Amino acid sequence: MKGAHRSGCPINLTLEMLVDRWSLIVIRDIMFGNRRHYRKLLNNSEEGIASNILADRLKRLVALGLLSRRDDPEHQQKGIYSLTKPAIELVPLLAHLGSWGRRHTPASRELSIRAQLLEAGGPPMWEAFMTELRSLHLGQPAPARSVLKELQAAFESTRKRRNQA
Repeated sequence: MKGAHRSGCPINLTLEMLVDRWSLIVIRDIMFGNRRHYRKLLNNSEEGIASNILADRLKRLVALGLLSRRDDPEHQQKGIYSLTKPAIELVPLLAHLGSWGRRHTPASRELSIRAQLLEAGGPPMWEAFMTELRSLHLGQPAPARSVLKELQAAFESTRKRRNQA
């Protein structure tokens, strides 16, 4: 273990797995944007991820067990990426990161609205979102509430107000 990792500390091991410039961004885009195909992830990246970097991160995240990939039945050359249970369990971490970023960085209102709602909703909203993600990505029964739709509606509303200003 010592040779493969800097230490056995759980914080270190998590950082070794998740903290590079793109891994959490890819997970974020699949989680909050429901972008599950390579092309959608590439073309809708706010940060402008390069195609070779995206391909590398998708392979890495699959190898780490944070994403799964299956062939798209409608187009055999395309893959559909899904969050795994460990990736879905990142919702509270991403909610905290977004909350911290809203307070301590020059984040835009438009791109902060989801973080604001997750912060206000707290653990009950995070759990509802994880239940929905388990339905979308793991095939579990669909919940009555769609946190994803709530977050997307707030984002669209904020973007519309910005464009009208």
